[in-house]
Amino acid sequence: MFEIRIICTPPEAPEITKALSETFTTGQVRQHPTRDGERVRLYVTAEQQPGHWPTPETAYATAPSIISEIGWTASGARDCLHGIAVREFWLRKAALLDRIALTDDDPVGGEAATLATEAARRLMAIDHAAGLGPSGYADGPYSPDHPDSIREPRGYLRQEYALWHRHS
Repeated sequence: MFEIRIICTPPEAPEITKALSETFTTGQVRQHPTRDGERVRLYVTAEQQPGHWPTPETAYATAPSIISEIGWTASGARDCLHGIAVREFWLRKAALLDRIALTDDDPVGGEAATLATEAARRLMAIDHAAGLGPSGYADGPYSPDHPDSIREPRGYLRQEYALWHRHS
C-alpha cells in the first residue's frame, strides 16, 4: 500500500479521483486546499488492483485433459503443415505447456514455465502479425502488444484460451 498526493485545480479533482480508482484499489480521498487557496491537495491511499487475467482454474475449467491435449498437439504439429490453423495450434500448445508448468515445483521460474512463456510469446507474435486491435482476439480486453500482455505473456495466453474455448 502507498499514498499518493496530487495538487490540482478543484475542477480537475473529480476526474483525477475517478482515474485513480480505475487504476488502483483506493481508499477514501482526502481533499485539502493549498496555502494559496487556488488549488487543492488530494491524498489517497492506494494499492495495485488484483490480477486482471483469468486464473488458470477459470481459463482451463472446461479444457480437455492434459493427456488429450498432448495427443492433439502431437497430431497438430504434423497437420500444421497441411492447413490446420496455426493460431489454434500455438494457442493449444501454449495452454498445454502452461498447464504442465502449473504442476511443476517452480510454476513461475522453472523449465516448464520458461517453455510456457516462450510459447505464449509465440502466440502473441501471431496475434500481433494478424493485426489484432485493442479488443484482442475475441473481445478480450488486452491486445498482444498491450504493456500488461508483454509483462505477463501467460496471462495473455489464459485470456485468449478462455475466450477461444468459450467460442469454439
